[in-house]
Amino acid sequence: MLVFFELILGLLILIVGGELLVRGAVSFAHYFRISPLVIGLTIVSFGTSAPELLVSLQAAVLGSPDLAIGNVVGSNIANLALVLGATVLILPISVDKSNLLFNWVAMLLATLLFIVFSITDAKIVFWEGCILFGALIGYLIYAFCFGKNDKEDFENNSSNVGLLVSILLYLPFGAFGLYYGAELMVESAVLVAKDVLGLSEAVVGVTIVAFGTSLPELVASCVAALRNQPGISIGNLIGSNIFNLLAVLGLTSIVVPIDVFDSFFCFDVYWLIFISIVIGPILIFSKKIGRLMGVFLVAFYLAYLLLVL
Repeated sequence: MLVFFELILGLLILIVGGELLVRGAVSFAHYFRISPLVIGLTIVSFGTSAPELLVSLQAAVLGSPDLAIGNVVGSNIANLALVLGATVLILPISVDKSNLLFNWVAMLLATLLFIVFSITDAKIVFWEGCILFGALIGYLIYAFCFGKNDKEDFENNSSNVGLLVSILLYLPFGAFGLYYGAELMVESAVLVAKDVLGLSEAVVGVTIVAFGTSLPELVASCVAALRNQPGISIGNLIGSNIFNLLAVLGLTSIVVPIDVFDSFFCFDVYWLIFISIVIGPILIFSKKIGRLMGVFLVAFYLAYLLLVL
């Protein structure tokens, strides 16, 4: 019975963490008069992607840096297909196209840069990691310098002090809640799947664990959509992919070179390129991403999982 209690507790912590993170992000946007899309692309996405960075750096230190590639590739495909698809299945999202084209192109260029570095010698080395991380710094500078949105109504009944307190409290506790809630929920779900349902470790790995790594992004995006913050919801997913490619792989390869596994060139690279390209027209030319598109995106991810098996 304890494992079921921990499963429910993990879900509750996840929901509360997502709510706090989105509230803190909205306060940040109001306080600094920055577009919610930019906040989703930076603050929220970095908060939800921090676990991937920690896992990859730990793997590098322990002598398994190649795990970072699978971590990033799987997470990026899941973000654009599973997370966005599941989010719009729950609640269709109205798309604000301001700055969206630039950020989609930035994500696409980051993906192509990673692929070029991988193809040259089947590894990402120190100087390539420096370029990746340097590109992230440049992207952040551009995002914050040109992310002011004077046209948007930033009227708020809260004082600047109240907004600052919200930022300092909600953002860190929200990020921690998403991380800890996901960890607790995944660990409990694995125990239930293996001990109660009798599923194999392979099945558990490609289902519960794979889904668990995307839980922070999923919850944050769903909460943002429910709070009528589509910029934060979509920005979180694009920003997480940029962060994974430029920060996670960049910093990890600076610590130690990363070998790119053979199956990436034969299989995963095509899925990653396809979903990264296709998502652009969906975001840019759609006024609203509806449930039909959500079905397509989730089906795409399920097909990817089945073929991985």
